[in-house]
Amino acid sequence: MEVKLTGSLNVEGKAEAPPSKSMMQRAVAAGLLAKGRSVIRKPSFCDDAIASIGIAEALGAKIEVSRNEVVIEGGFSPRSDSVDCGESGLSMRMFTPLAALHNSPITFRGKGSLLKRPVFMIREALEQLGAECADNGGYLPLTVRGPVKGGKIETDGSVSSQTLTGLLTALPVAEKDSIITVRNLKSSAYADMTIQLLSLFGIEIQQEGNEIFMLRGSQVYRPANYTVEGDWSGASFLLVAGAVGGYAEVENLDTESFQPDKKILEALERTGARIDFSGSTVAVQKSGLRPFTFDATGCPDLFPPLVSLAAACSGKSVIRGVQRLKYKESSRGEVLREEFGKLGINIVLNGDEMAVEGGRIKGGKVFSHNDHRIAMAAAVAAIVSEGPVIIDGANAVEKSYPGFFNDFGTITGIKDIKSKL
Repeated sequence: MEVKLTGSLNVEGKAEAPPSKSMMQRAVAAGLLAKGRSVIRKPSFCDDAIASIGIAEALGAKIEVSRNEVVIEGGFSPRSDSVDCGESGLSMRMFTPLAALHNSPITFRGKGSLLKRPVFMIREALEQLGAECADNGGYLPLTVRGPVKGGKIETDGSVSSQTLTGLLTALPVAEKDSIITVRNLKSSAYADMTIQLLSLFGIEIQQEGNEIFMLRGSQVYRPANYTVEGDWSGASFLLVAGAVGGYAEVENLDTESFQPDKKILEALERTGARIDFSGSTVAVQKSGLRPFTFDATGCPDLFPPLVSLAAACSGKSVIRGVQRLKYKESSRGEVLREEFGKLGINIVLNGDEMAVEGGRIKGGKVFSHNDHRIAMAAAVAAIVSEGPVIIDGANAVEKSYPGFFNDFGTITGIKDIKSKL
C-alpha cells in the first residue's frame, strides 16, 4: 500500500507518543507468570503487541482486551503445543525461555521477516540449561522442551539483548538459582528496562555491571497494575520532524525512562535544534541543521530517524553502530542506503560506520521493505524534500506504531493520510 506525501511540509503541532511496544510485551509476559489479575493500562495494540497477547493466551493466560486496558488472569499452563510470533523478534526471543519451563514440546512459528532472523542465540542458551531444542537450519520454526531448572549460563549479547530479556523473565520461577554471564552486551539499557518492569511484579534480580546477572530461583510473580510508558522509538520520528520542519510537541514521554532511544535528544542538540521540556512533554524547534556524529551502537533502532535527520543537514554526518542492523526487520544499513539513494541522498557504509551526505532531498518513490522504521523515516524525509515522496509498503508501520500517519498528519497539517493507504 502506498502513501504519497508532497514535499516542503511545514511542521507545527502536537502529538502523543505511542505506548511502548517493548514495555507492553514485557508486561504481557510478566502478567502471564503472575497468578491472579494484572491490568495493563494505556496498552499498545501494534502488531507485535497483539502477537505477544496471543502467545500469552496459548501459554495459559486468560486475557480481556478493551480500548484502554488489557486485563490478564495469569497462570503459566500451556494449552497449545504451537504458538505464532507473527513478525515479532522480541516475542520470539522472550517467550521461548518461558516455554522451556514446561515439560512438553512447544513450537514457535512466525512469518515474513521473522523467518529470516536467526535463532541460534536462543537455542544455545536454552540447551545450556538442559532444554531440548530443534530448529529449521538455525531459523524458525523452533521447538523447545524443558523443564529448565536454572543454573549457570553464558550468552552473547552482541547481536541482541532480547534473549537476555527472556532469560531474566523466565529463570526467577525456575527451581534453582541462576547466574547469567553475558558477553559483549551492546544494549544494556534494554536489560535495565526488563529488570525495572519485573520488579513491579515482585521479581528481584541482582547484577554486577552489565556482565553478570544473579537470579534467585523459585520466586513468585505477583499480579500488578502497570501503565505503559510512551515509546521513545516511535516519538523520535516526530521529534526529528520538528527539528527539520518547524516545531513539534510530543506528549507522554518520560525523560527518566531507561529506554535507550531517548538519546535522540543528544543527536538533535548536536544539529542545533532547540529542545524544551514541560512535564512529560518534549518540544523541538528547528534552529540550525548542522551535520553531526553519533554513536548508535546502544540504540540501533534510532538509525532510521537519524538518517532522516542527517539527510536534512548540509554536509556529512557519521553514525556509528552499523553492525547492529544486520538482523532487524530488514538489513537496515543496506536498505537505508538503497532507499535514501532513491531520494538523492548518498550514504556510504564503511565497516561499523555510516556516512550520510545531506542537504538536498529530491523526492522519489521508496519501498519500506516491510520495515516499519524505514516507512516512518521516509515520511520524515518528505518534510524537506523538493518533490513528492511516495512510500510503497507504508502499512508496515502497523508493526510498532499504527497511528503514525495520523500523528504525522496532525503535525504537518495533512488530513486523511491514512485514507490513502
